[in-house]
Amino acid sequence: MNGNTWLPLLVIASSLLPGLIIFGLAENRVRLRIALNLVGAIVKLVLVGWMLWGTSQGLHYEMRLVLLPGLELVLRAGPLSLLFVSLSAVLWLVTTVYAIGYLEGSPYRSRFFGFFSLCVTATVGVALAGNLITFLVFYELLTLATYPLVVHRGTEAARRAGQTYLIYTVLGGALLLLGTVWLYTLTGTLEFTPQGFLSEVGEEHHFALIIIFVLLIAGFGVKAALVPLHGWLPQAMVAPAPVSALLHAVAVVKAGAFGIVRVVYDVFGMEFASGLGVTGPLAWLAAITIIYGSMRALFQDDLKRRLAYSTVSQVSYIILGVAIAGPIAAIGGVVHLVHQGLMKITLFFCAGNLAETLGIHKVSEMNGVGRRMPWTMAAFTVGAFGMIGAPPVAGFISKWYLGLGALEAGQGWVIIVLAGSSLLNAAYFLPILHRAWFREPPDAWPEEHDFGRKETALMLLLPPVVTALMALAAGLLASAPFSPLEWAKLIAVREFYQP
Repeated sequence: MNGNTWLPLLVIASSLLPGLIIFGLAENRVRLRIALNLVGAIVKLVLVGWMLWGTSQGLHYEMRLVLLPGLELVLRAGPLSLLFVSLSAVLWLVTTVYAIGYLEGSPYRSRFFGFFSLCVTATVGVALAGNLITFLVFYELLTLATYPLVVHRGTEAARRAGQTYLIYTVLGGALLLLGTVWLYTLTGTLEFTPQGFLSEVGEEHHFALIIIFVLLIAGFGVKAALVPLHGWLPQAMVAPAPVSALLHAVAVVKAGAFGIVRVVYDVFGMEFASGLGVTGPLAWLAAITIIYGSMRALFQDDLKRRLAYSTVSQVSYIILGVAIAGPIAAIGGVVHLVHQGLMKITLFFCAGNLAETLGIHKVSEMNGVGRRMPWTMAAFTVGAFGMIGAPPVAGFISKWYLGLGALEAGQGWVIIVLAGSSLLNAAYFLPILHRAWFREPPDAWPEEHDFGRKETALMLLLPPVVTALMALAAGLLASAPFSPLEWAKLIAVREFYQP
């Protein structure tokens, strides 16, 4: 049954139109800029909620526009699309509130929030893409929209980070375009299809399909920070904290991981991909990235760089889950798309609070900070335990399903990877928590700002507390209707493993 075909386009427009207006605002139009940001975010959330309800009732939302002869721009809201769209919509609203507080009084706010809105627009377009060419268009728009955010501070370090980011992502985009064009010449279609659309391709083209798979995974693997394509991510940490949160939890790395999910399930199909022998190497590459990212995080004193290498590791749980080739592991991988976003955005919000309130940028400067900023560090603690995989935080649910899925698929080696990664997660997060809660604070902080009796500004404190509670709720209420886990199960039934 068809729903309102305009809804996917309206969801995109809800951030695109405010962003375009914000670009033209003078810096002193603070209230109007805030209103446009918040109204756009709230409208997007309402529209996404509408589509979630309709999809659960069996409605189908799709819009098609002719892009080129034989190619259409397709926006489609299915269960998988809506999981990513819902994450983006919820965290955009929270990050908007945080960014308003974080950037108060700073220059170039209209430019920042304009590109911020375009970034979310591109992310939602990636999520709603109904074919590979639509995905590619929005994926490249995401690159263009995030570059100005990475270089926003205008420092030499920011410019170098932006240059590195462009080199990596443009190269990834070129590989993705090559693979997409080659695939179209072989099949004549790029339409995302449950269980893939390549099973009818003749055996004489199988070697070419393996090369295409490598090109597509490499193209998406840049943004997903797969080793050895991850080098841009730690350098991009010179960006403001709201940008870091956006890069790691909502937009760029998630778009890359989401693209790999699409390639495996909706282009190749799991059964066909397994037959080609490409899922095994992908699983091993994800496992290597998981361990490598965690080991590099161990040796980072800069807090945001430690969190960046943690992202390199954690995002590959998503890829590992889809590459194991089993429905339970797929549920674990897909639900981690949401769980990692909630936990990681909490950690980056907290890191931003420490920097803006006390001038703390390094782990070695965090002695006793839990006594000075208890709510911030309580939220950080929830996020850290979630990353380790401790119950009842959402990260435990992801790892539990990944482990069960690995055993179901006869991939026992994955259990060793998960256990090793959890130990490494504990090794780089627990020392932070020990410093913050159990060591004596210094006589003076590096650069303390006076907020009176308040821990920090309310608009900086509220977002991490909210997202930490969401990460807890996603674990405690995992079996509730409309929880991320239950929605991931719906995706597995409707899209990944249809009878």
